[in-house]
Amino acid sequence: MTDLLPLLAEPGQPDTLYRALQDEVQRRVGHRLFTLLYVDGGDVARVWSSHPAEYPTSGRKTMGETPWGAHVLKAGQPFLGRDKAAIRWAFYDHALIESMGLGSVINLPVRYNGETIGTCNMLDAEGHYDEAALARVLPLAPLLIPAFLEARRA
Repeated sequence: MTDLLPLLAEPGQPDTLYRALQDEVQRRVGHRLFTLLYVDGGDVARVWSSHPAEYPTSGRKTMGETPWGAHVLKAGQPFLGRDKAAIRWAFYDHALIESMGLGSVINLPVRYNGETIGTCNMLDAEGHYDEAALARVLPLAPLLIPAFLEARRA
């Protein structure tokens, strides 16, 4: 993580950080889909996507009261979905996710001042992620605090 901290001072933010974070997650645990979303009132807004055709950065989702939202957005707990059943439980767009060959997920809440301000999301094949993978990426989430605070101000 300390290798990524100096990037916050580099020009071209937030894309410089987003790209480096995507690469670091790939190095640590791998992913086939990587997205970043910040919380904007009752919505989440996508600001980065490794697959912009399927998940464009202009995308927004209204986050109603869901068990996933209660766990990640409200309680600020990471979500580890190991299989397609977990994907179906968590996401209304599970058919698109599965059509991309994805069947496991890690959602990291990005927390600031006691509030979840966004999520860092990685998806891969079913069974790809486990508790060890979660532990390897969990420390990366706070790097997104400045970028997500700025996105919320815009």
